[in-house]
Amino acid sequence: MEKRKGDENKEKQVDESALIVNPGIEQPPSINEDAIKRFKAKKRKQLGVDDYFKGIREGNITILSQAITMVESSLPKHQEIAHRLIEKCLPFSGNSVRIGITGVPGVGKSTFIEAIGGYLTSKGHKLAVLAVDPSSEKTKGSILGDKTRMETLSSDPNAFIRPSPSAGSLGGVARKTRETVILCEAAGFDIIFIETVGVGQSEVAVHSMVDFFLLLMLAGAGDELQGIKRGIMEMADMIAITKADGHNVNKAKLAQTEYQNALHLFPPTESGWVPKVVTCSSVYKTGLPEIWDTIDSYMNLTKENGYFNDRRSQQAKYWMYESINEELSKRFYNSASIKSVIGSIEDEVVSNKTTSFAAAQKLLDIYFDRGNENSK
Repeated sequence: MEKRKGDENKEKQVDESALIVNPGIEQPPSINEDAIKRFKAKKRKQLGVDDYFKGIREGNITILSQAITMVESSLPKHQEIAHRLIEKCLPFSGNSVRIGITGVPGVGKSTFIEAIGGYLTSKGHKLAVLAVDPSSEKTKGSILGDKTRMETLSSDPNAFIRPSPSAGSLGGVARKTRETVILCEAAGFDIIFIETVGVGQSEVAVHSMVDFFLLLMLAGAGDELQGIKRGIMEMADMIAITKADGHNVNKAKLAQTEYQNALHLFPPTESGWVPKVVTCSSVYKTGLPEIWDTIDSYMNLTKENGYFNDRRSQQAKYWMYESINEELSKRFYNSASIKSVIGSIEDEVVSNKTTSFAAAQKLLDIYFDRGNENSK
C-alpha cells in the first residue's frame, strides 16, 4: 500500500508540473492611442460659407453633398451656415427644369428614373435626382437605397443622386428639399427630378416645388372611373403607363385610353396645357423620347403664356408661409414654458379631464402669455 501511495504522489507531481503556464508576452492595449492621434490630425476641417459656395459653383459633388447635409441638419450652427449659403446660391438658381415624379408602390419609379436619366445625360444634360426615402414611424430610420437601385445612373458623371429621409414630412418630401434644389441648380444641374414616396392628397407638397408633375401608373390598376382620383389626377401634367412591354403592351394601351378619357372629365388647367397619357418601358427604353418631348412642349407653352414665371412666384410665396409655420411650431415645442406643462396637460386629455381643443387653447395661452395679459 505504501508503494502505491508513493507512486501516486510521483504521478501527481508530474501532472502538476505539466500544468505550469509560462508567462507570455504583454498584450497590447485594446485602443491604439497613436491611431487616434492620426485620425484627429486628419479630421476634416469645417468648411465656411465661401468654401461651400466656391465648391458648389465649381461643380464639386463632394462639397455639394456636404452642403446638402448641412442644409438638412437641425443644429443651429449648421442652420446658420445653410441660410447664408442658400442666400449666396439663390442668384445662380432657377435655370433648371424641376420635375416631380410619383406613383404607386411597385410602379417602378427608380427603374424609370434610371432609364430616362441615362437618356437625358446622353443628350448632354446634367441631372440631379432628389430621391425621398420613407422613414420608419417607430425607429425614425430610413434605408436610403435609391442609389443601389440606380446602379448605372449613380456612376454617370453627369448625374447626381441624393437620397434623403422623409422624416415624417408632408407627402414624403424631405423638409429641406426646396433648398437642396437651389444648391443643385447653383452647381450647374439643368434638370432636377424629385422622386416622392407615394401618391395621395399630400403630394401637393411636391406639386408646390416643381414645374412639371409626372404620375406613373400601372396597367390594369383600374378602369377610368377608378382612375378619377381628383387629388392626384388633377395635379398631373402627364401620366406615364409603365412596364408596357411583352404581354403587357395591350393592357398598357387600354389603360392609356381609359386614363386619357378620365382626364377629359376634369376642368381646363390654369396653364392652358392639356395633360397627356403615354406608355413606356424602362427595360426596353421605349417611350422615353416621347416623354421628354412632351415635357419640353409643356415648358415652351408655359413660358410663352407667362404661366411658368407666375407659378414659380406663387411657389416662392407658398414656401415662405410654410417656413413661418415650421418655425412657429419648432419654437412652440422648444419653449421652456411649454415643456414644463405639456406632459401634465397631455395626461388630462388622455384621462378625459379636458378636451383636446381646450388643452390646445391652454397651451397656446401659456406660450403667448395670454393669461397674464388678460389679467392686467
